[in-house]
Amino acid sequence: TSFNKKLVTKAWTQRSITNFDYLLALNDIAGRSMGDLTQYPVFPWVLSNYTSDNLDLNDPANYRDFKWPMGAEGPASCYTPDELDARDALPPFHHGTHYSAPAFVIWYLMRLEPFTSMHIHLQSGRFDKPDRLFRSIEETYRSCQGVQGDVKEVIPEFFYLPDFLRNSNGLDLGKTQSGEAINDITLPAWAKTPEDFVRINRSALESDHVSA
Repeated sequence: TSFNKKLVTKAWTQRSITNFDYLLALNDIAGRSMGDLTQYPVFPWVLSNYTSDNLDLNDPANYRDFKWPMGAEGPASCYTPDELDARDALPPFHHGTHYSAPAFVIWYLMRLEPFTSMHIHLQSGRFDKPDRLFRSIEETYRSCQGVQGDVKEVIPEFFYLPDFLRNSNGLDLGKTQSGEAINDITLPAWAKTPEDFVRINRSALESDHVSA
């Protein structure tokens, strides 16, 4: 495994393989597989701008800070000393939950089978409450960046599979408390279609800024 890792890293530094392929390889070396929900491949949120009408992929300001995991991206993600004292004087930490879990994978992919059925089984035979469903890229990123207890990274499908962003099966996912009907995923303003989102997100992943 160590030998394979060296070969993969050498290929990546020589630009012989893409960032996407390198991350897949690292997940594989770590024992992660799309065939195992408990060890599903982990990919990073790459962009931080989900509001602009247009997106300049050459502007570093549009990217997340790769020095930190999502659990430490925003000031709200870090516990203060007083909060730590209230938690039985635990050693300092940024977040107390995981960035990947089977339920998170199912949550992202619930509009596609077999994940729809998995979600219903997980929720005791019905869909979860609409306000808790995956419904917006921007809202999900903001939640993962600034809410203690929500530090999810993303899955490979964010970079190659537009279908998970559509409710192609016409699932009745209900309405939120504000009256919003849950259907397709609400995309950033700079993505007009799921294909746009995946293409631009993949281009961001392969950008010089991310490679560096």
